[in-house]
Amino acid sequence: MSLSTVPSDQARAEAADWFARLNKLDVPYADMQAFKAWLSAPGHKQAYDEVDAFWRQSEAVKDDPDIRAAMADALVRTAPPARARDVRRGGYGLAFAVVLLAAIAGGYVLWGPKIYSTGVGEQRTVQLADGSTVVLDTDSQVAVRLTSAKRDIRLTRGQALFDVAHDAARPFVVTAGATSVTALGTRFDVRREASGATVTLVRGSVEVRERSDDGAAQVWRLAPGQRVATHVTAPTPSPADVDTATSWTSGRLIFRAVPLRAAVAEFNRYERQKIEVADGPVGDELITGVFAVRDIDTFVGSVADVHDLTVVRSEKDGTIRLTRAGAGDGTP
Repeated sequence: MSLSTVPSDQARAEAADWFARLNKLDVPYADMQAFKAWLSAPGHKQAYDEVDAFWRQSEAVKDDPDIRAAMADALVRTAPPARARDVRRGGYGLAFAVVLLAAIAGGYVLWGPKIYSTGVGEQRTVQLADGSTVVLDTDSQVAVRLTSAKRDIRLTRGQALFDVAHDAARPFVVTAGATSVTALGTRFDVRREASGATVTLVRGSVEVRERSDDGAAQVWRLAPGQRVATHVTAPTPSPADVDTATSWTSGRLIFRAVPLRAAVAEFNRYERQKIEVADGPVGDELITGVFAVRDIDTFVGSVADVHDLTVVRSEKDGTIRLTRAGAGDGTP
């Protein structure tokens, strides 16, 4: 969907009202003509399609007690007696539209978030409706929900760089597991780890919050050039090499005195064909250099030459093994 046709909250509210009016037993001809005129305006058809899609999806959950309670509550608060009688005659179609109207008025969106993802080795840039940009790294996924009160982004896996459009009325919140990052207008990188996340601030300021199992929370405010890794013991903000941390966005991986096993783990994120490092001190060799993402042959060749390593390729699955030259390997 292009930015010019993204439905506004007002268009969605009007769409919900039209959905209710058109789902009555008798629809006056004048209403049909007015609906056609309304539908021709930019963003209106998209808004109506969203409401219609939500209604179709809701068929599977409309008998849920919480949903039915929400309908009843919305009707009590919003519908006059005459209209309530129409609802009873017309079933829950109109009631659900009333819930939609009430939700929009409260700054919420009931239809599901938009999902953006990448496969292994793929990167993708997503322009959000609020003007913010999300760059997704390899094998990553975000769920985006924008409302009139909040911009909610969930990083369900992988890594992403966020360039946030300033909007003081709508905080931009990125959640990665128990870690959340709140910003208004800034640029920062979030990498989801098995437990927690690593947050690197490029520009502006952010608040990082880590929620513990007992409900308590630790909070850090980062300055540009700082990072915090919430998945480590006793996390604390520390200086960050921003160029290195965000080099992946330009298709490069920068290593500065990084242990070989860590550099290999980073390369393996972009490849289905994996590199393995032999056990022992070979994995502690320090790697420095700039490599193109997915240029596995150059990386392996350079590392082998500089550190006098042997490269063994498995005929079975193509795995590349790095071991000390002259050492017995045993790889088939």
